Amino acid sequence: MSASVHDQSHRPLASLRVSVTDRCNMRCRYCMPEDEYVWLPRESILTFEETARVVAVFADTGVQRVRLTGGEPLLRQELDVLIGLLARDQRLTDIALTTNGTLLADHAAQLRAAGLHRVTVSLDTLRPERMREFARSGRHADVVRGIVAARAAGFSVKVNAVVVRGFNDDELVDLVEFARGHDAEVRFIEYMDVGGATQWSRDDVVSRHEILDRLARRYGTVAPLPERTRPSAPAARYRLPDGTAFGIIASTTEPFCGTCDRARLTADGHLFLCLYAQHGLDLRERLRGGASDADLRELIEGAWRRRADRGAEERLGVGERGVLYQVEGLRADPHREMHTRGG
Repeated sequence: MSASVHDQSHRPLASLRVSVTDRCNMRCRYCMPEDEYVWLPRESILTFEETARVVAVFADTGVQRVRLTGGEPLLRQELDVLIGLLARDQRLTDIALTTNGTLLADHAAQLRAAGLHRVTVSLDTLRPERMREFARSGRHADVVRGIVAARAAGFSVKVNAVVVRGFNDDELVDLVEFARGHDAEVRFIEYMDVGGATQWSRDDVVSRHEILDRLARRYGTVAPLPERTRPSAPAARYRLPDGTAFGIIASTTEPFCGTCDRARLTADGHLFLCLYAQHGLDLRERLRGGASDADLRELIEGAWRRRADRGAEERLGVGERGVLYQVEGLRADPHREMHTRGG
């Protein structure tokens, strides 16, 4: 294993989020709320072989954890083929998937057999009518079925819920109980102002402190677990009196930029060093232009060594904070969209 490369804040490059498609079959308010999008050209999307090659170069730099994302990654046909390619690399100790769960039931066993380690399912509400309103999807039952199938296939499952005031903040207890009942762990995520969150308002954010207060009123003392699963993990974890664990990702009110060790690779091969980054590095052009693995590694390591990004912290300091980009700005560059850079 190569020694990790470090950025300007001494943060190692240790994890990589890989978007395999910018397409999605849902239109969640915090990600894809508009009616029109500029899609990445089909011919620009990396093949599985190209993606596996780039990931292997990242492994050369010290990356050990890979998370496949989208859009909705299960819209990419034969995703298990890519997982199989990645699973051959013994340097990758954790291969995970984030999905909206609508297609998961039909693929869970196959993904497990291919070498996928963990699954995270996005589920913001337990009320089908709210999903129809908020995500323009009537497939709530399919998401639940996907969670059940993932557990049956042997996956550990986390359930991600973005908490938005006035939409689902009255379901915190329900989501805890749902996750407990399905032998999963819920992660509450503060509503962020990045990408497609064009209706974002500071008033819509339900903070970590408020979430903890509401759960304490229902369950009693909520105790922090001694430490995160690793220092760079985005979720702080807590335990209810009966031992039930849950997590909170306070990326809006209490950013964790100081320990962020993750890079992002878009489906068309652009490297982003921060979720809030305005510009990326085009690796696809070099890849298809004949660059060697050594050339790609030099590009990646050089970019990471120059990295000074602390996007969420900078946004926290904005006085009159609104959305990061208006709709026109998103359409001007599809790489600014959450569903393009892997959310």
